[in-house]
Amino acid sequence: MRFDLDDVGAQNAYKLLAATVMPRPIAWVVTLDREGTINAAPFSFFNVMGSAPPTVALGILADPERGFKDTARNILDTEEFVVNLVPERLVGAMNVTAVDAPRGVDELALANLATSPSSRVRPPRIAESPVNFECVLLSSVQTGPAQLVAIGRVLVVHIDDDYLLDVERAYVDTPKLDLVARSYGSGYVRSRDTFNLERPKWSDWVAEGRVK
Repeated sequence: MRFDLDDVGAQNAYKLLAATVMPRPIAWVVTLDREGTINAAPFSFFNVMGSAPPTVALGILADPERGFKDTARNILDTEEFVVNLVPERLVGAMNVTAVDAPRGVDELALANLATSPSSRVRPPRIAESPVNFECVLLSSVQTGPAQLVAIGRVLVVHIDDDYLLDVERAYVDTPKLDLVARSYGSGYVRSRDTFNLERPKWSDWVAEGRVK
């Protein structure tokens, strides 16, 4: 079956993308508006895009009634945001912050979540999240009416000490983080079912006579 996304409509285009591009890591984003009011919301169109400089990209779909979502508007206005990662023990609280609350509502207060000060940006971190990225806006692309891709430079990474294996070598106990990701529909996936696969080396193939 061939789907021409210019013809299927926005809702079906979303379904096709979200059902096939998975799992998708969750960015639990905290921002401040110009008056300093806090906002928090989860987004699953998110990933790391580079390490020199450290770069993340966040896709924020439009609100069907209000246009730009609070997160998008705040990032454009202040050029700062904090990405928090989501372990399974916090999925309930994360889901509370996904509520379609009116502008100006503190979703972290609704979810009874404490914050910790960030070190280089104004928005705070979610204290219970094991990993936080303090980000400043590098660039943004408006990809549709009130739909935004925000590209951020990560200035600071906070990781709880309990999840560090070797600070000097930056070794992280990733399985212990127990992070979750978005699946299709209303589904989520756990990060426990993993396997290893070594990347092939051309020099090894030459030595083995597999290529000339």
